[in-house]
Amino acid sequence: MPDPVGRPPLCGEAQFQELVQDLVEDEAPRLFAVVQEYGDRVDCRIAAWGMAFSDRVEVVSVRGGLRMKLSEPEDSLCWFRLDNFVSARLVWHVGLNGQRP
Repeated sequence: MPDPVGRPPLCGEAQFQELVQDLVEDEAPRLFAVVQEYGDRVDCRIAAWGMAFSDRVEVVSVRGGLRMKLSEPEDSLCWFRLDNFVSARLVWHVGLNGQRP
């Protein structure tokens, strides 16, 4: 980072806040859950949460103890399938405005 001492502000406070907000919106990772399903719709639980960045995926199990850095969200599923009766799938989080981030 270059030293900012002596450099003037890029713009006014309100415009800078808008630029910062736009940056956060553009760079935010997409949030998803890894859901384990028991049997044929008998029951389910969230087993892990993941964040999909532009260049990688980070996944953390709900119970702790498992943290993964992967290439694709789907790569996490094999870690949460058990036997023949527990399957795993991704469920993308839908934002507060009803749209996927």
